[in-house]
Amino acid sequence: MFVSDFRKEFYEVVQSQRVLLFVASDVDALCACKILQALFQCDHVQYTLVPVSGWQELETAFLEHKEQFHYFVLINCGANVDLLDILQPDEEAVFFVCDTHRPVNVVNVYNEAQIKLLIKQDDDLEVPAYDDIFRDDEEEEAEEHSGSESDNGSEPSEKRTRLEEVGLGLPTVLRDLRDILFDYEQYEYHGTSSAMVMFDLAWMMSKDLNDMLWWAIVGLTGQWVQDKITQMKYVTDVGILQRHVSRHNHRNEDEEHALSVDCTRISFEYDLRLALYQHWSLHDSLCNTCYTAARFKLWSVHGQKRLQEFLADVGLPLKQVKQKFQSMDISLKENLREMIEESANKFGMKDMRVQTFSIHFGFKHKFLASDVAFATMSLMESPEKDDSGTDNFIQALDSLSRSNLDKLYHGLELAKKQLRATQQTIASCLCTNLVISQGPFLYCSLMEGTPDIVLFSKPASLSLLSRHLLKSFVFSTKNRRCKLLPLVMAAPLSVEQGTVTVVGIPPETDSSDRKNFFGRAFEKAAEGTNSRTLHNHFDLSVIELKAEDRSKFLDALVSLLS
Repeated sequence: MFVSDFRKEFYEVVQSQRVLLFVASDVDALCACKILQALFQCDHVQYTLVPVSGWQELETAFLEHKEQFHYFVLINCGANVDLLDILQPDEEAVFFVCDTHRPVNVVNVYNEAQIKLLIKQDDDLEVPAYDDIFRDDEEEEAEEHSGSESDNGSEPSEKRTRLEEVGLGLPTVLRDLRDILFDYEQYEYHGTSSAMVMFDLAWMMSKDLNDMLWWAIVGLTGQWVQDKITQMKYVTDVGILQRHVSRHNHRNEDEEHALSVDCTRISFEYDLRLALYQHWSLHDSLCNTCYTAARFKLWSVHGQKRLQEFLADVGLPLKQVKQKFQSMDISLKENLREMIEESANKFGMKDMRVQTFSIHFGFKHKFLASDVAFATMSLMESPEKDDSGTDNFIQALDSLSRSNLDKLYHGLELAKKQLRATQQTIASCLCTNLVISQGPFLYCSLMEGTPDIVLFSKPASLSLLSRHLLKSFVFSTKNRRCKLLPLVMAAPLSVEQGTVTVVGIPPETDSSDRKNFFGRAFEKAAEGTNSRTLHNHFDLSVIELKAEDRSKFLDALVSLLS
């Protein structure tokens, strides 16, 4: 069920208990976790933190710890599947789920005893009404059961299993039920950032600090740089956070109550849409930001010429552009944003500047929210160490604290490497025509032995590569029909086990609502062909597949979507 009063029904309930936190491996989840940790430390709440990267890890961790805890908090995992069905918990276990994945599973919505959803109701959820989906075919049977069973709130899952057992020779009513559920569940998308939800809780309890506000900003920016939310949603949420930023940071202008020089200051910025440019050279940033690389078509000689023309139009000498941004002439940096925006408009790049936030730690360290989001993501998915993913998770979590700036700078270096590899891979895919039309969708497969292939074995990195590849392809192709197609991308996962990771990306159009239909399509295609797949990721549109089953799986997908 949806929790209406987060403070009373969630925080005050767990405040005197031991809590187990399951946190998914994404930037927004990490930021939400940091905020919740800060609140728990404030009130001396005992908790155990367990990072989970997929359903298997979640099940294993739950089995390991379920005897010691009654209260479980799940961040960015658990809302979009029938949680009780997967975990099979005892009746006294209570799950608080703060998750951006949509649609929310209907059994979770209508289970009142064990599932508590920390999800904002103002998101456009469109959950079907209880009476439309949990309808009994025999009322008398239900009455008999209700006499003998105690009402423990788990009736939706019992009814649902009964409905699923009935075959296709169903009355129209039950076929309607299937249609209702199909309409509701067919598209996967993302709702309000979990970090923002947690910050809201802190604000309601008057425990919100500048650090927490920054984590909420990074959580939202993480969603945006990974294309999980629409531009409209991003701008709306930035507006909400901007009010909090004004409230927390207004003393900077007041000389009488000025803060000490090494204090944290957050400010709203209307900054350039260039990745990591303040920690890189302007030339590298222009070449490795998807927005500019795709529009200039930098994989071609003509594109490189256009970039030179653009820099000439801005009036920036190559010597300045190719050195570190920090070392550029101050006279050039003064009006740099306005100059670049003006030239970008002439070159058809109307959204060269975006609303964002920056943070200053004293005078020396300044970061944009997108810098931190990229750095955190790269630390989390870094292939550098062969240790378990937990180590990467802790590194990424630590990098969000201002006492660990060295880790953040290390994350920025990894992010540069990742962005460079992404653009190089896109260039080679487009120049060798690896993106092919399969009819209802585009398909691209990365071969074993591709340079930097190890960087794209993790789901978030592969998803980001796929999204950027699709954007670049849309600008490079002259075929109008292909511009409107979604993309399926495969990359080798494990050579020993012969598995590949497959990601589905929705079409790249201006009006794109970021809704992804591949999750359900992958399930159906795998079922229909008995392909050996593993649906282990919290994003349903990412699956693992046996390489030998790839061709029959793709054939099934083509016929399903045609």
